[in-house]
Parts: sequence; C-alpha cells; structure tokens
Amino acid sequence: MPVNRSAYPKNWKAISREIRERAKNADGIPQCECTGECGLHRTTGGQRRCVELHRHPARWARGIVTLTTAHLCHNPRCARRKHLKAMCNRCHLRYDVKIHVQHRRERKERETGQRRLF
Repeated sequence: MPVNRSAYPKNWKAISREIRERAKNADGIPQCECTGECGLHRTTGGQRRCVELHRHPARWARGIVTLTTAHLCHNPRCARRKHLKAMCNRCHLRYDVKIHVQHRRERKERETGQRRLF
C-alpha cells in the first residue's frame, strides 16, 4: 500500500535525515536506535540496542538494512524528536505490527461492508 505523504509534515525528509544522523554510532554509521520497543533486544541485564547498521548486510534477516524513522506515538503528523527513532526495517515492522493489523481489519471491513459485533 502506498504511503500517504500528505499525512506527514512538509519537511519530513529533512526530519527523517536528522533522526538518522542522530543515530550514528561511534564509527559514524547510522545504527538502529531500538532498545526493545519492538519486543526484541532484551537480555537478563535489561535491554540493549539493536546492532543493525544502515546500508550494511542484515545480521538477523536477509538483505541490506535500511533505517527508517519510526513514530513511537503512531502519529505520522508528529515531528517531536523524542517521539521519533531510527529503526531498521525489522524493528520498525515489529513495533508497528499491532497498528498494521488494526488498519488491515478496518480496511477489510470497509471493503466488504461487514462490521464487527464487539
């Protein structure tokens, strides 16, 4: 499904670039900022930061990692930096899975004309 660009701030590309710049590790490579929000990266001592690096081969999946900017508040119009994190494809999809399921259910209901009872 295509992204509805009108739902994002007009300067979204610049904001997203700023978030990826913030995510740079000690080597200057943007690294996923997820520290367990996706449900992964938990250890017995707490949480750790995801190890995936932008434009590098993925360690836990196939292909090349692309960092995306995730809205922790699930509001695409939000541009508050504390509500945004650079996340690898895997973490971002896992973080948003519940909202994707909800949107899919709502879209299916609209298309079929069926409504849920509860």
